Amino acid sequence: MDNIRNDFTFHATTIEEANVLLFSNTEQGLSVDEAKARLRHFGLNAIEEAKPISPLRILINQFKSPIVFLLLFAAAMSFWFKEWLDGIAILLILVINAVIGFYMEFKAHKSVAALRKLSSIPAKVLRSGKLLEINAEEIVPGDIVFTEAGDMIPADGRIYKSSQLLIDESALTGESVPVEKKDAVLPEATILGDRTNMAFKATHVSKGNAYILVGTIGMKTELGKIANLVHSSKQSATPLEKKLEEFSKKLIKITIGLVVIIFGIGLINGEEIISMLQTVVALAVAAIPEGLPIVATMTLARGMLKMSRYHVIVKKLSAVETLGGTNVICTDKTGTLTQNKMEVVFVDTPSGTWKKDIPFTGNKKQLELISQCAVLCNTAHIQTSGKEAKEIGDPLEIALLKFSNNNGEDINKVRKEFLKKDEEPFSSETKIMSTLHEHNGKYYVFAKGAPEELLLKCTGIYEDSTGSFDTTKKEQWLSTAENFSASGHRMIAMAYREIESVPSSLINDLIFLGLIGMIDPPRPEVQSAINDCKTAGIKVVMITGDHPATAHFIGNQLGISTEAELPVIGKDMKEYEELSEEEKQRWINTSVFARVNPKHKLDLVKVFQEKGFVVGMTGDGVNDAPAIKKSDIGIAMGLRGTQVAQEVADMVLKDDSFSSIVVAIKQGRIIFENIKKFVTFLLSCNLSELLVIATVAVMNLHFQLLPLQILFINLITDLLPALALGLIKGGANIMKQPPRKSSEPIIDKSRWKLIFFYAIVIGLVSTGAVIFNHYAYHNDEPWDAAMCNNILFFTLIFCQLFHVFNMGSGPFFNNEVIKNKYIWYAVTGSLVILIAVIQIPYVREALNIISMTMQEWIIIVSASVSSILIIQAAKSFKLFKNKVQQHQIKV
Repeated sequence: MDNIRNDFTFHATTIEEANVLLFSNTEQGLSVDEAKARLRHFGLNAIEEAKPISPLRILINQFKSPIVFLLLFAAAMSFWFKEWLDGIAILLILVINAVIGFYMEFKAHKSVAALRKLSSIPAKVLRSGKLLEINAEEIVPGDIVFTEAGDMIPADGRIYKSSQLLIDESALTGESVPVEKKDAVLPEATILGDRTNMAFKATHVSKGNAYILVGTIGMKTELGKIANLVHSSKQSATPLEKKLEEFSKKLIKITIGLVVIIFGIGLINGEEIISMLQTVVALAVAAIPEGLPIVATMTLARGMLKMSRYHVIVKKLSAVETLGGTNVICTDKTGTLTQNKMEVVFVDTPSGTWKKDIPFTGNKKQLELISQCAVLCNTAHIQTSGKEAKEIGDPLEIALLKFSNNNGEDINKVRKEFLKKDEEPFSSETKIMSTLHEHNGKYYVFAKGAPEELLLKCTGIYEDSTGSFDTTKKEQWLSTAENFSASGHRMIAMAYREIESVPSSLINDLIFLGLIGMIDPPRPEVQSAINDCKTAGIKVVMITGDHPATAHFIGNQLGISTEAELPVIGKDMKEYEELSEEEKQRWINTSVFARVNPKHKLDLVKVFQEKGFVVGMTGDGVNDAPAIKKSDIGIAMGLRGTQVAQEVADMVLKDDSFSSIVVAIKQGRIIFENIKKFVTFLLSCNLSELLVIATVAVMNLHFQLLPLQILFINLITDLLPALALGLIKGGANIMKQPPRKSSEPIIDKSRWKLIFFYAIVIGLVSTGAVIFNHYAYHNDEPWDAAMCNNILFFTLIFCQLFHVFNMGSGPFFNNEVIKNKYIWYAVTGSLVILIAVIQIPYVREALNIISMTMQEWIIIVSASVSSILIIQAAKSFKLFKNKVQQHQIKV
């Protein structure tokens, strides 16, 4: 077995030489015993799949957060001090958060798994001179595989004995048009997309048949090399994960700093160490917004559910928000921007031009002859069964049949009336296909092919009457064809001949009918989606393995690039490590890349990420998978997407619609704005508690909040209002704003200032209510610690509940918060829960709640309302100041 060579360049080797090196036999194939021995030696012809994430790993990931670690520490400290209720309550919050996150992500992974069609792929191989059908995984190097139209190529190999062979390699190379294959030896430097004597694993035969000498299997194939790229490519953490981690670290530093200061001051004031440790636990509970993990998870989960209504499966919660920060979308062309189907868009004849949706004004008989030629010089079929139509054959020929059918030709009737007598199939040598038909006692030759070849075979041209066709006219028509080809059209010429008897040749003395132009048309919804991206400040980059002219044309048509902007071609792209800064900048400024391979796509994503862009990569093919994995947001197609692409993607489009990405981006932007709102709300509330506890501890006052009271305040005031803030609908201009910078934190400096201002107001008002109540009504009495504690406790609750109305971005009575019904439901619901819970004797006892007079309740409510008035007055003053400054700038 060690003598078997399969490490040579197959495309640059003759079939005879390859046969010798592989110890094979192209006439008989391998013997059954030899095949078994090679199977044991080389292993299965299979691609190694990425190990699926286990449910346990999904669950563990829910606890990988600095905030969660700090809450676990607070719970442990509570248990140490035998504050069982505090510890259990904290753990309960963490469990609820983990269950929600686990359920949503596990459900998403199951949805993606359901999209995959796991089936055994059969293959026909020559063994001991007999053609057998086996499982494709049992193919070994040296096997002879027979393949025909409709088959998937099971391994990489050298083509021989082919007949009219066309292979669709779009999943591997991105080339939208099936590639004509032949068995000629090629130069060693030939790039993958131009290796026309090779067949590659996971590509499909569109037309014809061939025998293939298998050279490499499994992970050694071109598909396997891409799979290796996928496995070696590191998954990037999403920007939200990075921001939440940075935010958590900053919050922990602030908490530790305050705890150390308060602990030190307490010891200086002569407080007992145990007492100060309990205060430290209270500070930790107050500083950390316990509701943040739940609210963030619920908001992102709701985003996942909302996107699922638009046929988008999001596999990871944090990916929902990351979409909102995306400022570059790198997208494959074939099947993503285009339909991966050829379509006739115009017919140019000597008498006039036909265009889609525009009536033909030329000679009707001429268009009829072209339609007949499209049907008769054609081996494709469209089988209709009920509402479904099955298309069999070359996509180009399918497009011709659809063109004729749309122009009123009955395909079956024409083929019955014009009986086929002979055919000269298309070949790479002639580049012409011609057929002979009999109709009403006469013979008709119909031919189609490459314009530069078919025009040479024409001696006449179909004008108002069949006229002569001199060299000048031929050059004019050839120039027309070349101009359209340069603009991305696939051009074919049509000709016919009417004769009395069977001719000696089917490709001579033809009458030129005209030119047909075809393209792989853009998906209908793509144009508006790209316009939305432009309005939103998102750069769309088209990356394809297709021809540069085709890529340039589609890019211009969709508005991705301009006429003057030429594509960057793969052969001109250096390795990432070799790029200069100038070359990297050129890549960033380019919108269309053509003839690229998977490594180029991966390098392009790296360049954009290096320059600080948040990159979304869309695609459906195996060739897209490494870049999909490396990008910040990998987006795979659900219908046409390969299993490899779906496995590594962060989200999957079930309907393959590019426009769904724009919907997802909008939802992501809304979510980020809502996250900023509820984080601001939660932090300002928790920081106010921290300031109150610190103030009371430093001033050595006679009242203090208990850890369980702080936890109760947070549960009552944080969860429902914060969740309601996560449900705010985005404004009409959310997709008209430029993308936020990837470096923009959840809480920037200006928002931190706002949070401290909010916290100071709430803290002062709450502490002030206690002091006012004592000096106004109990000045001659000693401090009542229980009464002071309750006033502080309830004032903080009401201040924080009403504080949610300060989160609006416009005028108080006309902003998105006040108009949001869920905010009112949340505040009302929280108040109802508060009133109901404190009626329970056990809860009253645990929270140290006592009875209070109406006078004290009026003080609590008045203080709470005053906090809103103070904050709104400050915001109005700031708004007025900004308007004055803007007016001064204009003047």
